[in-house]
Amino acid sequence: MHFSNWLVFCSVAFLVTFSPGPGVLLAMTNAMAHGKQHWLASSLGNATGLFVISGVAMAGMGAILAVSALAFTVLKVVGALYLIYLGIRQWRSQAVSFAAAESAAPQAEIPGISRRLYVQGMGVALTNPKAILFFSALFPQFIAADAPVLEQVAVLTCTFVVMSLLSHLFYVLVARLFRGQLANPHKQQLFNRISGGLFVLLGLSLLRLKNKMAA
Repeated sequence: MHFSNWLVFCSVAFLVTFSPGPGVLLAMTNAMAHGKQHWLASSLGNATGLFVISGVAMAGMGAILAVSALAFTVLKVVGALYLIYLGIRQWRSQAVSFAAAESAAPQAEIPGISRRLYVQGMGVALTNPKAILFFSALFPQFIAADAPVLEQVAVLTCTFVVMSLLSHLFYVLVARLFRGQLANPHKQQLFNRISGGLFVLLGLSLLRLKNKMAA
């Protein structure tokens, strides 16, 4: 894999994973409701779900890499439009009430709680359209045709999963240390607009990627 492409992928993955979504919110609410020792269970379940999604996306990767430059351009435009869509949606999204999410979190019994949270986290990942579209639309653009596809997909998937786990850890720590600040809707709205603008910029920069896959 071209190192420059991997760096661009890291930038995209960083914004996607650190943009608050259902997996992040689940980790935060579980940490608040069940204690910091249990948030990792749902996050590991979420990571497992991401590996499953990656495997499904990889099933059609060979056909995607074998098509013409026109198909690559279409995929690139689709991926860029997807990032721009995420940016607009993030910009326009309403502030999330973390306090309400904390009070609404299920109070499960201690026996078997980690297993249940693991399954819950996996379910959130498998039904998250953001992750499904991310793997399907963006992975082919960062893979070189002159290198083994399986190894490259494994690198991209592991990179994305590691960043996802780091984002969960970050938000769990922030939520537990600064609960009062997170309750401020104006600061949440500012974060939404900053991250949304960065999504749009990344989507526009994605259009400049050169075709290194099609023959």
